[in-house]
Amino acid sequence: MNRRTMPVTAALAATAALLLTACGSGDDESKDNDKIAGAEQGADKSKKSPDPSGAPAEDKPDGVDLTLPKDMKLVFDWEKPKDKNEAAAMNDAANFVRAIYHGVDKRTSKNAAVTTYATGEGLHYAKVQIDSRVEDGWTATGTRRHYEATTRSTANGNSVEVAFCADSTKFYGKEVKTGKVQKTKPSISDFDHFKIIMVKHPTGKGLWQAAKVFVEEKAEKCQ
Repeated sequence: MNRRTMPVTAALAATAALLLTACGSGDDESKDNDKIAGAEQGADKSKKSPDPSGAPAEDKPDGVDLTLPKDMKLVFDWEKPKDKNEAAAMNDAANFVRAIYHGVDKRTSKNAAVTTYATGEGLHYAKVQIDSRVEDGWTATGTRRHYEATTRSTANGNSVEVAFCADSTKFYGKEVKTGKVQKTKPSISDFDHFKIIMVKHPTGKGLWQAAKVFVEEKAEKCQ
């Protein structure tokens, strides 16, 4: 494993009944298949509608700082969906990931980036990821690639599941105090599959927040 293992506080994606599968693979005969875990949770911020792409157009999209150090790169190698809401939700799912590592770099989970792109259990997940690294004296360095993204919406369009793979074979843990980088041989432990439930604020314009995070570690399908 080439990185310090991310502590998983969210439940694993165990069954199709709990989580939606990739676009086009669901059963449209049942209305229950349009339900996404966490869809009932709302967001608590508003913002200007983002540019729905794999990366922000600037370092401070929506007025919050998402800058990362030069030695920490998050690559989102995916194409935006044709659906406007799903594209915006996917964009903010990427911003949610950036917000976590921005917090790791700034050594605090109490920043506007995290609260802008997360709510509910998603906010708790982000704080645990950041705080655990801060407490243990770790940050990250290298490149983490995100790919094979899919999206699926609820019938009312207020919730979108964004699923994707993450490859951390070139993403390493680094001791803040000494600058020492922890490197090991690539393995299955470097591959994770995420399903993030993004929810839309009922009165906001374009804001999507991570309400739930499901992580499948050692994801063979991502190799």
